[in-house]
Amino acid sequence: MKHILEFEKPVIELREKIAELRRMTENSEMDLSEEIITLEKRLEKLEVDVYDRMQPWDRVQMARHPERPTTLDYIEYIFSDFLELHGDRLYGDDAALVAGIAKFKGTPVTVIGHQRGKDTKENIRRNFGMPHPEGYRKALRLMKQADKFKRPIITFIDTKGAYPGKAAEERGQSEAIARNLMEMAGLNVPIICVVIGEGGSGGALGLGIGDRIYMLENSTYSVISPEGASSILWKDAGLAQQAAESMKITSYDLKELNVIDEVIPEVRGGAHRDVEYQASEIEKVIESSLKELSSLENSQLLEERFNKYKSIGDYAFLDL
Repeated sequence: MKHILEFEKPVIELREKIAELRRMTENSEMDLSEEIITLEKRLEKLEVDVYDRMQPWDRVQMARHPERPTTLDYIEYIFSDFLELHGDRLYGDDAALVAGIAKFKGTPVTVIGHQRGKDTKENIRRNFGMPHPEGYRKALRLMKQADKFKRPIITFIDTKGAYPGKAAEERGQSEAIARNLMEMAGLNVPIICVVIGEGGSGGALGLGIGDRIYMLENSTYSVISPEGASSILWKDAGLAQQAAESMKITSYDLKELNVIDEVIPEVRGGAHRDVEYQASEIEKVIESSLKELSSLENSQLLEERFNKYKSIGDYAFLDL
């Protein structure tokens, strides 16, 4: 059974009613074409009302949709000859983060992304997309390899956050993420980052330092989850919806704040409605970005990357 979000129930119910009428028409001589046309017009208007006017909490729910396409789904459609590589050469392999080399329209690239599971068993194996330190060290190993062989880097961000367990902290979770931030800032190849689901905290930032940052329309990007923020601010995780509205975590909020470069439109109803089409939309921005970034000299690439992050936010000098 497909997962249905609370706010989209009226749309799903109307779709099912139309489908039922079509089945009735096929199995009898009844002519219900006028009723179907009327309902289809109502459905079209309802979809606009529901999906084109989504609130921040609606987008949070959509970003967490269990059927939402993952990194491996997009790799299948966007890249060819993908070869997954494993291990950080220090501790082990982390299934919560996939990485490897591939070709993008004939150009060799390195692809790295968080990976959630599609069911309970796979989610457990992939730790629900929350990497351990070895995941970020694996990513850094391959990013340095990409730098050595002059391969552009494409990252897909989709995690609630880095795993906060004791073992992860013992193995240096914070250091691993911080090192990624530092090293990514100085890599001499183009880096394109795409937030495809949840972009949570340092776990997202560990793959998020790039020359171009894009977000799918119904993805989120934030220093903390709405539940975590409401627990801290109001001592009540039940106020997550209120927190989501005030935190400015949606793609459109972050574009306005100059944190990201562009919002990638989604299929109406969410990326899971048409993965192939959604992948083609991501492919377009990757192609245009690579064309633009590949023409830059190394010094110019690094300077623009530095200026990009320096320009985020507002600051003022105080006279003391």
